Amino acid sequence: MNLQLLNKNINDINADIKVEFLTPDELALHVESDLLNKTGFKAEQDSTCFLHEKATLFCGLESKKADDVRAASVSAIKALKASNYVSAKLNILKNDSLTALVEGFVLGGYEFNDYKSKPKEISLKDIILASDNDEAKTIFDEALIVANATCFTRDIVNTAPQELNPQTLAELAEKLAKDNNLGCNILQEKDLEKENMGSMLAVGRASVHGSALIHLSYKPANPKKIISLVGKGLTYDSGGLSLKPATSMVTMKMDKAGACAVLGMIKAVSELKLNIEVHAFIGAVENMIGGNAYKPDDVLVSRSGTTIEVRNTDAEGRLVLADVLSYAQDTVKADRIFDFATLTGACMVALGQYTTGLMGHSHKLKHDLSKAATASGELMGSLPFNKHLKKLLKSEIADISNVASKPYGGAITAGMFLDNFIQDENKNKWMHFDIAGSAYTETPWDCNVYGGTGAGVRLMSHYLKNI
Repeated sequence: MNLQLLNKNINDINADIKVEFLTPDELALHVESDLLNKTGFKAEQDSTCFLHEKATLFCGLESKKADDVRAASVSAIKALKASNYVSAKLNILKNDSLTALVEGFVLGGYEFNDYKSKPKEISLKDIILASDNDEAKTIFDEALIVANATCFTRDIVNTAPQELNPQTLAELAEKLAKDNNLGCNILQEKDLEKENMGSMLAVGRASVHGSALIHLSYKPANPKKIISLVGKGLTYDSGGLSLKPATSMVTMKMDKAGACAVLGMIKAVSELKLNIEVHAFIGAVENMIGGNAYKPDDVLVSRSGTTIEVRNTDAEGRLVLADVLSYAQDTVKADRIFDFATLTGACMVALGQYTTGLMGHSHKLKHDLSKAATASGELMGSLPFNKHLKKLLKSEIADISNVASKPYGGAITAGMFLDNFIQDENKNKWMHFDIAGSAYTETPWDCNVYGGTGAGVRLMSHYLKNI
């Protein structure tokens, strides 16, 4: 589907059908109100009505706020794709909702059909937005970059594990670096051994695919800030010897969503040409079972020297991130360090399926990121660190245990585990994003269709663009 913006009057644009968004108040004053009332259309949020004889699709929305516009445009694209119309046109509502309009059409119309032998054919080819001002072009172009980066992220998340393993993820990162003129450094297992990454290496030990640390960098001249983005890249997570139940193992290709999001973020930043230096660090690992798998009761020595008692091999993401965070801090002196990980099911219990959990020490940074989340249309909730929960990570035989001694507050104790590997001078620069619930869905919601959502890309693109 081709989405474009033209600086033309809508009447001068040729298309098969016109799309109109109406609130209930606007419906009452519309020239076609009588006919629309006869169809039962009440302009309720996300409702649609075709008047084929008028070559118009009407879409209801509660208000002209961005969240409502985004949701209504998702309904519009679904209705258009289900029809046989080849092209559609519409007036943009206003510049401050143009981003939401683009996201609704691009993200709501997203499909992943790589494994379908006969994908359903869609007649719709072109959607043309009509605008009468020059400012809209910049907003449109930036929104399209971020939406496409989100779809790029979704594609990687949705790729099956037999195709995407730590090594092929590294190859994908190398291709992105080449296409977007990024710096690229890949650390293979022999390099990880030299870096003393005993924690990360243990997790991937039973896999036939070697683990890798991926470092991409975007370096404009005279950047205003330096940002490090760290992603958990478990290309598949069986749970290891603490094997997941069969039903829980399905969808575990999404355990790489943090890494995929970080790739989408640096792609967006480089294409937006932001004046910010960005480094993406990814721990690419596969957690499998075998005779050489790491075990509960093992004691691992992390890159920082901290020893870790393993009490559950399914709490593996934090073991990978412990070493990657240590490496990232020693490699780049960043103004901000953000890690993204599908870390805990407990985060979904705390905040629900759709909301990202935010953890860290700086209240100001939490506030700024929460504002960015709201503005970008992503849902995020803050979970507070608690010194009493920290005691639950105590180990009798090592410096720290990889799981808490009690099941309560599991998302927070996982975040506090990572905090042990954040250097003191970086405590107020670091934030942890638990995207376990928000990164993947089997039930479409808002602009998210089945599969990977690309959680974090829109949020971080908005934050970095306005930093």
